[in-house]
Amino acid sequence: MAGTTKKDAPATPRDDAEQQRLANVRPEGWRNPQPATRYHLAIIGAGAAGLVAAETAAALGARVALIERAQIGGSRLNTGCVPSKALIRTSRLYAEMRDANHYGARAPDDIPPDFARAMERVRHVRAHLSGDDSVQRLIAAGVDVFFGDARFESADCLRIGEQALRFDKALIATGARPSIPDIPGLKQAGYLTNENVFDLTRLPSRLLVIGGGPLGCELAQAFCRLGAKVTIVQDKPLFLPREERDAAQLLSDAFARDGLEVRLNTTVTEVRSSNGCKQVDLVSDNYRNTIEVDAILTGIGHVPNVQGLGLDTIGVDHDAERGIHVDDFLRSSQPNVYAAGDVCMEHKYTHAAAAAARIVVQNALFHGRERLSELVIPWCTFTDPEIAHVGLYVREANRLGIPVRTFTVPMHEIDRAVTDSEERGFVKIHVKGRTDRIIGATIVASHAGEMINGITLAMVAGLGLRGLGRVIHAYPTQAEAIRRAADAYRRTRLTPRIRERLGRWLAR
Repeated sequence: MAGTTKKDAPATPRDDAEQQRLANVRPEGWRNPQPATRYHLAIIGAGAAGLVAAETAAALGARVALIERAQIGGSRLNTGCVPSKALIRTSRLYAEMRDANHYGARAPDDIPPDFARAMERVRHVRAHLSGDDSVQRLIAAGVDVFFGDARFESADCLRIGEQALRFDKALIATGARPSIPDIPGLKQAGYLTNENVFDLTRLPSRLLVIGGGPLGCELAQAFCRLGAKVTIVQDKPLFLPREERDAAQLLSDAFARDGLEVRLNTTVTEVRSSNGCKQVDLVSDNYRNTIEVDAILTGIGHVPNVQGLGLDTIGVDHDAERGIHVDDFLRSSQPNVYAAGDVCMEHKYTHAAAAAARIVVQNALFHGRERLSELVIPWCTFTDPEIAHVGLYVREANRLGIPVRTFTVPMHEIDRAVTDSEERGFVKIHVKGRTDRIIGATIVASHAGEMINGITLAMVAGLGLRGLGRVIHAYPTQAEAIRRAADAYRRTRLTPRIRERLGRWLAR
C-alpha cells in the first residue's frame, strides 16, 4: 500500500461494511463497457471533481466516459474527508465525556476509548455514503464507467489497455497523493498517511505526526483524544502557518488542554526501527534528542498526480509541484484538455474541486467563460475548536494595498456559546476601507465550518456588512456573533456630526 512498508501496512478489515463499500466503488469482476464511438467528455479520475463533472455533463445530455484506476469517490470518500470527520466526531465525544463536570454532569470514573469500535463506525459511515458514489448510480445517470490506467494517445483519444476512447473534450481530475518527506530510515521503519491510517484497528500508544498543517492537526487531536500519546513535529516556527496567529494560538491552547505536545522549529533527521518501536531523531535549535513512538503519520501536504498520463505526448504543460498548468477557464495548453481539483489547483478542498468541475462542464461543452478566479472559496480545519476562513487575510490585503477595517466579536460575548460552554473563539470580519464590502473573515468556534457559510453567501451575493446586519439570526445561536460584528460596523457610522443631528431632531 502506498505510504508504508509492506510489513508495517495495516490490512483493511474485510467486514460487511467494507465489502459493501468495495461493491459500490470497485465491484469485483468488473468488465469495462464497449466504448461509444465518441464522447463529448472523457474524464480521468473519479474523485470529487470527476464525479461532479460526470454527473453534471450527463444530466445535460452529454455522452460521458469516466475512468478511474483505483476506487470511485477518490480521497474524499475513501481516505479523506468522510473517514476523518467520522473519527473526529467519536474523539470529540470522548473529550466531552471526560469534561462532563464542566457541563454540570458527573464524569464517568473510567472512560477507556474503544478504538476498534470507533474505526468500525468509520467503516460503516464510509460504506453508507459510498452508495451516493456507486458505479450503479453512475450507470443509471448515463455515465460509461471504466476502470484502469488511462493514457493520452493523441489530443482526442485515450487508451485504457486495449480500449481506445475518442473524445471531443477531456478533463484531468486525477487528484493528488501524500507528499512523503525525504527522511533517512523513514521508509524502512514504516509510516502512515491518510491513504492507510483509516485501516488501523489498534490504537498506536505513541504517535508522531510530521507536519502541522490542517490534516496533521485534525488527526493528531483525534488520536490524542482516543488515548494515544501524540507529538506533532513542525519544521516551521508556526503550525497552521496560513491562518491568523490568534486563531492558531487558540488551537494551541486547546492542544495543551488535550495533552497533545507540539514541537515547533523541529526537524526529523532520522528514523530507526528496533524491537517493534521507532526511534526518531529530532533537532530543534541545535538541540538533539530521540523519542520512541509506535507509529508515524506524515501530514505535510500532497503532490499532484500527473505521472503516466502521456501529457508530454499531447503537449499539456505540467510539473511535479504545481501539476497541470491551466488558465483561468481551467483549460490546459492543449485546447481540448481541461483540469480541475487537486491536480491543478492551489486550494485542495473537495468543495473547491466540485465548483471547478462545474466550471469545466460549462466552458468545455457549452462555450462558457466562467472563471476560477471569480469563485469565493471558504475552508475549515476541523479541529476543536474549528478554524474557518474565507476571502483575504489582513496580510494579503496589506500586500495588495487594500485598506482594511476589522470587526471582531469574541465568542464569550455570545449567549449560546456561553450556554454550550464553548466560549473560546471569535468571529472576525474584514471590510474594505470606508465601505461595508466584506473582503474576508476568520471564525474560530465549535461550529466555525457551518458559520462561515453565511459570510460566504454574503460575499457571493454582494451583500455588505451593513446589509448582513439586517439579517435576523435565530436566537440563541452561535452565528449571532456575525450579527454582532455587523452591529459594531453600524456603530462606526454614528459619527459625532450624525449624533448631533439626531440629538437636535429628538429635542424638537
